This record gives sequence, C-alpha cells and structure tokens, in this order.
Amino acid sequence: MEWIGRAENLVIAGPSGTGKSHFVEGLAHAAIENDLRVAWFTLETLTAAIAKTKIDNSTARTVARICRADLIVIDDIGMLPAGTDAAEAFYRIIDAAYERRSIAVTSNIHPSGFDTIMPKTLATAAVDRLLHHAHLVLTTGDSHRLAQALAGKGVIPLN
Repeated sequence: MEWIGRAENLVIAGPSGTGKSHFVEGLAHAAIENDLRVAWFTLETLTAAIAKTKIDNSTARTVARICRADLIVIDDIGMLPAGTDAAEAFYRIIDAAYERRSIAVTSNIHPSGFDTIMPKTLATAAVDRLLHHAHLVLTTGDSHRLAQALAGKGVIPLN
C-alpha cells in the first residue's frame, strides 16, 4: 500500500477477462483493511455522478468529496464509448487527484489509445497526469471467464 501513501497511480490495461478488475478489487479491499478510504467507479458511473452535479452547480464540491478517498478506482475504461461528458468527468477527477491522491484505472485499451474513445484534448491531458506517477501493468492472455465457460465450469446443468 506504500504507493497509495505516495499518491502514485496504477494503470492496468489488457484484454477482457485477464484479471484486471479482480486484481484492483483485491487491492481496494487491502486498502480498506489498512484503514484507507476507497471510491470505486466505472467510467459510466463516474460520468453519471458528475453529470448530476451540473444541475445545482455542485461539480467542484462533488469532485473534492470523491478526492477525499485515498484510492480512487475507475474501472473498465474502454468497454463502452466515452463521449465528451465521460472524458470531462475522467479529466476532472484525474486533475483534482493529481499528485494528491492515488488512482487505479483498468482498461482494455492502453492509455495511449484513450484518444480513440474520448475527445483527444481531454484524453491527452488526463493521460499525461495519470501516467506521470504511475505503475503501468499490461495483462496478456485469454479470458479466464471464457476458458471456464468453454470447459463447462461454473454452470450447473438444467434439468
């Protein structure tokens, strides 16, 4: 958990089913067990949370509240198309947490490709800050879920 104390980031990118979310979930649980605060979002839920704040102009307050967490997880970037609202929400959190809080991101797209799923200017600025103090882990291989499904594991036959 030392990396969280140093406000470093973790970016895990690779194919679906290679354990990215599972690994970060384990790290988040370990952080909680060490009395650290964790905020967990998918890019979609983060976008929705920030979008709600535009109604009453509480965006800055909400971003500050999210950034009180010691570890902010943004899971599954690249699973769904990300428009301007998603890119803005992502950038706002990355920028506010920059050098103050740790962020863990999982994606099936390498961060260098985030500009293919969100507006280039926001993607470039967010990735620049995200990777500045980051540990980058690239996963490889086939989907564990697919391998289990093809082997008939985890399913009870219907009668």
